[in-house]
Amino acid sequence: MDKLVAALRSLLPGDSVITDPVRLRTYECDGLTYHRATPGVVVLPATAEQVAQVVRLCNEHGVPFVARGSGTGLSGGALPREDGVLIVTSRMRAILEIDLPNRRAVVEPGVTNLAITEAVRDRGYYYAPDPSSQQVCSIGGNVAENSGGAHCLKYGFTVNHVEACEIVTPDGDLVTLDRLDAGYDLLGAFIGSEGTLGIATKVTVRLSRAPEAVTTVLAAFESIEQGGLAVSAIIGAGIVPAAIEMMDALAIEAAEAAVACSYPEGAGAVLIVELDGPAAEVDLQFAQLQEICANAFELRVAAGAAERAAIWKGRKSAFAAVGRISPAYIVQDGVVPRTSLPAVLAAIDRLSAEHGIRVANVFHAGDGNLHPLVLFDDEEPGAGERAEVVSGAILDLCIEHGGSITGEHGVGVDKSRYMTKMFSADDLDTMQLVRCAFDPRGLANPGKVFPTPRLCGEVPGVRKGVHPLVESGKAEQF
Repeated sequence: MDKLVAALRSLLPGDSVITDPVRLRTYECDGLTYHRATPGVVVLPATAEQVAQVVRLCNEHGVPFVARGSGTGLSGGALPREDGVLIVTSRMRAILEIDLPNRRAVVEPGVTNLAITEAVRDRGYYYAPDPSSQQVCSIGGNVAENSGGAHCLKYGFTVNHVEACEIVTPDGDLVTLDRLDAGYDLLGAFIGSEGTLGIATKVTVRLSRAPEAVTTVLAAFESIEQGGLAVSAIIGAGIVPAAIEMMDALAIEAAEAAVACSYPEGAGAVLIVELDGPAAEVDLQFAQLQEICANAFELRVAAGAAERAAIWKGRKSAFAAVGRISPAYIVQDGVVPRTSLPAVLAAIDRLSAEHGIRVANVFHAGDGNLHPLVLFDDEEPGAGERAEVVSGAILDLCIEHGGSITGEHGVGVDKSRYMTKMFSADDLDTMQLVRCAFDPRGLANPGKVFPTPRLCGEVPGVRKGVHPLVESGKAEQF
């Protein structure tokens, strides 16, 4: 590592290589603070070529590396390696090109999600994927995790809005993956690969035309079950809103404490429904929505952009807001079929009571993407362990009901051990073959996604005993 650090200092400006122990702790976790590790060294490259040169040096010295954007991820995907290099792309913040005739923009990975929309809003365009952290989360991280957001129900995830990526491969080559490339969809494989197939250094994103009309509605229900029935009725009526979001009473309490969002007092759940599109279509859907939500004890309709922002304020701040009511939390990201929402939410309530761990529910109700916030006091002995049990049991519930362990946050380090519950050994071996094709040395973000990644070159199958390279100290089995 000393030799590598010396080489990095000769390559990058002095303030771009961090080894001071106090400064390194800034980067010890991403948005999921439950998992922490202090990186061996942090580098802040300013160009794609610098990223490539850093990766080449890591290969030369056999040192693992992890890419990090804004550090807002929620699965431990950017958790650093204590024996490795953390490559932080936050200085690569240029919007390189805006091409409105072709509805696209070319940006560096450190550009924040919302900055793209702000750059084109006055010309009637926007960038559709909108994670709750869109003010600070970066496009490079969005690509790595295939991020979604509140409006993914209608508009899809990052993968649906990326046309091309310039990437640094795990061996340090600078290449471009394009949606129009013939043959295998390597761009599709790269998006959502969580930094295990390389690092994005330039991203071409698709811009969307701003809709003619937008109507944002907040419906308050006495119980979360009533809200769930309303969601099923909305989708059953053939309405596809831009977003359908739900928050339970505990999540509302946290949001009120943090941002004073002034949601209806006494609500057991609130439903935020946003309709957009041609004005005539939005008017028709709103009339249907009013009928469906007739049992809501309060229905608010945003009169303009300011009121629309006020309605969204509580939902967008929900994850951070729970810090007002709990010293620590684990956020999960399981998915269930919409029809299973009532049963799964009731089971989460039982788990909460059984283990003495509060759970605040915030979720993309339209596509069944749950974001339960498992609250605990990390100063209380055993509380963290109980929270992990509840968190894991929620993922088990999602799998049992035919869902998934993640919808948009990724697997990272937090959910890797659940991959075997969702996929067979053959499935995981096939995934590993893809990973090894990109990264035969296993240096790119090792220890993420897979529960027990194979050493590249191994014959698929369950290994008996210790691998010879592990035994000799030349490789590490994660």
